[in-house]
Amino acid sequence: MKVTDMGDRTEEGIRPLPLNSYTEAVDWINGLLPFGIRPGLERIELMMERLGHPERRLKFIHVAGTNGKGSSCAFLTRTLRESGYHVGTYTSPYITKFTNRFQYDEVDIPESALLEMANRVVPLVEEIAGTDLGSPTMFEVSTAIAILYFAEMCYPDVVVWETGLGGRMDVTNIVTPIVSLITNIGYDHMDVLGDTIEQIAAEKAGIIKAGVPVVSCVEQPEAITVLKNTAASKHATLYLMGEQFRYERLSVDAKEQHLHFKGPFRDMDFTIRMLGEHQCKNAAGVMMVLEVLRQYMAFLLEDEQMQDGFRTTFWAGRLEVVREAPRLVLDGAHNPEGAASLAQSLPEAFPYRKLHLMMGMLANKHHQGYLKHILPIVDTLILTEPDFRRKMDAEALYELVAELQGTEAKADLEIIVESDWRKALSLLESRTEREDLGVVTGTLYLISDVRAALLHQTDSEKGW
Repeated sequence: MKVTDMGDRTEEGIRPLPLNSYTEAVDWINGLLPFGIRPGLERIELMMERLGHPERRLKFIHVAGTNGKGSSCAFLTRTLRESGYHVGTYTSPYITKFTNRFQYDEVDIPESALLEMANRVVPLVEEIAGTDLGSPTMFEVSTAIAILYFAEMCYPDVVVWETGLGGRMDVTNIVTPIVSLITNIGYDHMDVLGDTIEQIAAEKAGIIKAGVPVVSCVEQPEAITVLKNTAASKHATLYLMGEQFRYERLSVDAKEQHLHFKGPFRDMDFTIRMLGEHQCKNAAGVMMVLEVLRQYMAFLLEDEQMQDGFRTTFWAGRLEVVREAPRLVLDGAHNPEGAASLAQSLPEAFPYRKLHLMMGMLANKHHQGYLKHILPIVDTLILTEPDFRRKMDAEALYELVAELQGTEAKADLEIIVESDWRKALSLLESRTEREDLGVVTGTLYLISDVRAALLHQTDSEKGW
């Protein structure tokens, strides 16, 4: 359904009728996608004002960073749930269905509730669209719906709140959290956030609020300087990995990792089933957040329940084994830092004879840095395209690979260009023999489609 189908066009603009179904609601929200990503808080601030500031009735844990946000949100949600708390979780993009991004106690928002909340914001969107601010964007509307859902329908004890892009000017920065987490800093969304680590760090550090403690696993010295300066200027206590807390990997195999956490208040051993050392860093950052909640905010967090939470955390599309014969793994690494983690984690977690890798990307990413990490370990590279409007053509991706093939890739690397991801997936499956490993990686839009196909999820939706 197009926006223009929702009402009569008048001199004042479009006057939408009430949305009558879940499908209409999602189509209306996605119909705002052409307004793009417009950093700034003016529109969401006005929406919250008109709604009576529901965000002020909630406790948030605000999560920013280049990679690891979704996994960290999953660790936080699961451990707090195991500890007996009711938890709201707002993340993006979704893997299977639009409702994935709004969860209460790890269950998606009911379709009826999404419809009700969408109808609440329709008149606000129309009102603001008629001002100099212009129409709220798809992400702004989704964020407003999330706040309404948590504040007026399910009342969680705490909301795990993931940024969409950056931090300082991100729509989610409308809230004042009880603690913030900045996972890491890397080169991503450089067209919006800047092209240096310092610039990107400054945008991420924008979620730091006056007097609100912040935890970070950032490692680059220049990014650390930015975080320390920002935290000091806001009188916010900074807990930094490598200084106030650290972790040690005790053991690792194809199914789990055992860690020792050393923090300012106590030490603890625990286990995670998320694979890759980058997940150890994410888990350590989350453990420090939980320690802040326990130590200073009277959260009752028992060791055994926390350990159960970490051990049972799962996040789709992150080194996820979706098939054993042939052995296929999905991982949404889509930037240089993600590729570095993937290249390190694959041979460690999944011993193999040959690696066959299928990838598809969006057109606005820093792909050469990505390829420099991936090409040295790949035997067969299958280049394809996600079903998404901002996809990168497989042929254009091949041109980037060709530039690096003589210096970065294996001498006998086989490259296949197949723009249809379904045919590409069939090629990957046919080439992955018993002792080999097949990997699908790149943009989460590709991961979403492939995962739905492999797991036969017929209700899988498509969007951002």
